Amino acid sequence: MDSAYSSWKLNLTGGYVYLEAAGSTGSTGSTGSMGMSGVLLSEELEDPEEWRCLRLQYRVSSSGSLQVALRSEAESFDRPLWTSQPTHSWASISIDIRNSTQPYRVVLEGHSGGDAGVAVSISDTLITRGYCIECDFEENHLCGYKNQGNSKVKWSVGDESLEATPMQSNTRGRYMYVHTADAHQASQEATQLASPLTTEPLSGCLSFLVQQQQAEGHRVVLYLRDAAGHYQPLWRAPAPHGHEGVWIPVQVELKAPYPVQLVFEASNSPAGGQVMLDDIAFSPEFCNAGTKPMFDPSVANCDFEFGFCKYSQRERYASVWKRVSVRPNVYQGGDHTTGTGAFLLSARFPDRSSSVSRLLGPVLPAGLRFCLRFFTSLRGFGSGAPPLAVYLQHTHTGDLQKVWHQTETSRDVWIANEIMLHTQHNAQVVIVSACTSLWSCTSVALDDISLSLGDCAPPSGPTGPLLCDFEAGLCSYSQDPEDSADWLRTRGPTPTAFTGPPGDHTSGRGHYLYIEASLMLTEQRARLLSGMLRGSRGQQCLRFFYSMFGSGCGDLSVLLRRPRNGRDVLLWKRSGEQGISWLRATLNYQCDEQHQIVFEASRGSSVRSDIAIDDITFESGPCPDTEDYIKLSGFPDGENAGNII
Repeated sequence: MDSAYSSWKLNLTGGYVYLEAAGSTGSTGSTGSMGMSGVLLSEELEDPEEWRCLRLQYRVSSSGSLQVALRSEAESFDRPLWTSQPTHSWASISIDIRNSTQPYRVVLEGHSGGDAGVAVSISDTLITRGYCIECDFEENHLCGYKNQGNSKVKWSVGDESLEATPMQSNTRGRYMYVHTADAHQASQEATQLASPLTTEPLSGCLSFLVQQQQAEGHRVVLYLRDAAGHYQPLWRAPAPHGHEGVWIPVQVELKAPYPVQLVFEASNSPAGGQVMLDDIAFSPEFCNAGTKPMFDPSVANCDFEFGFCKYSQRERYASVWKRVSVRPNVYQGGDHTTGTGAFLLSARFPDRSSSVSRLLGPVLPAGLRFCLRFFTSLRGFGSGAPPLAVYLQHTHTGDLQKVWHQTETSRDVWIANEIMLHTQHNAQVVIVSACTSLWSCTSVALDDISLSLGDCAPPSGPTGPLLCDFEAGLCSYSQDPEDSADWLRTRGPTPTAFTGPPGDHTSGRGHYLYIEASLMLTEQRARLLSGMLRGSRGQQCLRFFYSMFGSGCGDLSVLLRRPRNGRDVLLWKRSGEQGISWLRATLNYQCDEQHQIVFEASRGSSVRSDIAIDDITFESGPCPDTEDYIKLSGFPDGENAGNII
């Protein structure tokens, strides 16, 4: 257990540990309205380059929560893997832990909440080598494989001689089987055995053993099923051709770029029969050396900092997208990526009454689903409808399929857009800005295009301190109780005109934190404290976005606070108005003892001095685009430990 947190209690009768809240007053780490916290740590895992699978049983009340994370001594924060949802009964979870270059521990952190009673319970925790989809069915947990889809006919555990099994010759072992005649009698077409949902992308060779008896008429199929319930056939059993009753080894190429389940489905057979399954294994090497790797959607990513990436234009069109870079000032904003970088702007020519700008992306393969994300900003004085649309152009016919058009009319703020794409054929994304009347059209800025495989699922799982965009609250951050002013959470523009950002940095529609200068006195300060961070041997990278727009802006500082001596060390500072854009700050630091990061903003000379922050991120350093590096190590108390290198 982590001694910094409350102890878990052990229920000897039930064989589980639990956190309990009594509902009285208090604070985190003790009984109270904020509940109790408890941390369980695994031993340090050897051979970190091997994949592992974590399995556990858990139960979480509506007021509690459970988080699984990884902890490395080289990092000052835990890397979250999974966060629970409330459960009314015991549930199970299987979590893939990908290989790493650093030794690590698995962290189970529970929070009880403020309601009385048992809030979080954990049982049967097991860490094994390999992947969660692998299983020989020898253990009672069956590696998380479960029956689905047919309540009357089930896959069952068999236990008999496996003399024909190449991997278990002349031994007795367990396997899964189903009688397909039972499926017919139950008037169900098929019965399914499903693996746990993977939590990491998997690409390689999937192997297993299958055996059929009296195979006439029944059908055995392996599907991939994603979190949204979409099925994709992966393998279909051929006719046995005299090999009935014999274990047949099968190998299939697996390309799972997003969470999926393996679903083994056996259909009914009027003649009866049986299907048997065993020894499911996975290797990151493809079964066939000539297999093409999984499509990498990052080829369609572009922030336009160094050119057009894999995007192109055709000269025959009347107008083009121009790559521009605008130095932020009080009149116009810069790009979305950093505030000072490059973006695309649809060109408008005064000698033409209309124009069309087409931007063509890389070719996407057929039969896949994608999520396309990008940011747009309306610029200029046009009053017409936003002239932007996205098409899929099928490469074999040239046909254009419209998949999206812009409806957002907010101006001078970067708005996040996302589109679900399903490519029936090889296709290119085409982003089109069209203007039919020069004097009524609005110019469109485009930046930070990204593409991922799968559905556009909303962000899930824990955030701070690893990442906080303030959409769900303050994450692990808190107000400094010694201040007489606070950071406020809001969305849209701030109340005072000509100061503050027009919207948040994350999406243009979300939340951010700011100081409201009209509620503060000149030079009054507000501090925001991160959760407690561990000391680390390696550099840490801190990124965040800030807005300092207004003629009376004061100071924004980032400090490091060490509880051991109570001193704050300055890491970064900006003073005065910086322009209307959200600007990115990036810095490295290293501290070998427990600490907190402090965001401090001070009110300037007038009410037009609102200061805002958003999208705070911690990463293992060094940052590739470091502005500052500060090391705090080996200095006696009372000395200035900050040295900018």
